[in-house]
Amino acid sequence: MTTTVPRPPGKVTLRDRLLRLAETVTTPVLPGDYLDMVAPLRAGTALRGRIVDVRPETRDAATVAIRPGRSWRGHTPGQYVRLGVDVDGVRQWRTYSLTSAPGRADGLITVTVKAIPDGRVSNHLVRRIRPGTLVQLDQAEGDFVLPAAVPERVLFVTAGSGITPVMGMLRAGALAAADVVLVHSAPTPDDVIFGDELRGLAARGAIRLVARHTDADGRLGVAELARLVPDHLERRTWACGPGGMLDAVERHWADHGVADRLHTERFRPTVISPGAGGAVTFTRAGVTVRADGGTALLDAGEAAGVLMPSGCRMGICFGCVVPLRQGAVRDLRNGEITTAEPGDGVLVQTCVSAAAGTCDIDL
Repeated sequence: MTTTVPRPPGKVTLRDRLLRLAETVTTPVLPGDYLDMVAPLRAGTALRGRIVDVRPETRDAATVAIRPGRSWRGHTPGQYVRLGVDVDGVRQWRTYSLTSAPGRADGLITVTVKAIPDGRVSNHLVRRIRPGTLVQLDQAEGDFVLPAAVPERVLFVTAGSGITPVMGMLRAGALAAADVVLVHSAPTPDDVIFGDELRGLAARGAIRLVARHTDADGRLGVAELARLVPDHLERRTWACGPGGMLDAVERHWADHGVADRLHTERFRPTVISPGAGGAVTFTRAGVTVRADGGTALLDAGEAAGVLMPSGCRMGICFGCVVPLRQGAVRDLRNGEITTAEPGDGVLVQTCVSAAAGTCDIDL
């Protein structure tokens, strides 16, 4: 049964009549579908971006410049953005820090990606993607940012691609009057992402750069950090890098009673291998079922006794949209696969989505 919602009374414009006529003659393809082809970045549609440039930074990292759609609301330095990238026919979502300053004159945003072993998306972005490619975007998020009142003394502790959110802060210019120390760790000088730019900032006196090269110096520990920056506990500190480094830093600051001066951002490598069917966990209901690759999540949940939100059978679309906490699902209409990792907040329609491997649904 289809329910028709009556149009509120008011003047019907010529534009309304033309759109109604266009929908009639183009159904099942609607005018919006054609607009997506010719103007995919227009306002009022799903937020997308177009790849403008891919510039190598190191042997395994590249900066990707993106022109976001008109719905992009901007970002605060240090925040991240989620990209939806189609890799070999599979829609994959990944999170990357924004490395561009807000409000660039050319309107572009950039993310800088380091390829990780077996990382399908990171390797695709670094080595395969080409200018002109469309990607899906979410609005910028994250609280790894500077306060409105910038501290007089700042310490950044980064390793590997952990430099990316910090680079966005440095490029924004808000730290121009601050005493900034950056301790950065990478295997060799050639592996330092933004190496030339960072050394240039140091040469101009904008920052004090302390470079650690693990191939020669070993891993950076808190004892070495204390030696390199004697007043480190007195500085407001932002740290980003591998989990082991951040665990040690957090313990060190907490042991000295100054945990409130430390801000950390954790990156997590993601390798998801979609398949056909899998174990589906409805988290809040505490129910796990085995579903094949052809059964909609809505049907699998209802069969297991889970109370599933839905208006599908009354002709009300999108009533069954729920968060995919982690895992992979396949769209039964076109075979596209969507993946998510914890914290991504990806939404899926359970009436047209099936398990493509183990997945957790927030229900």
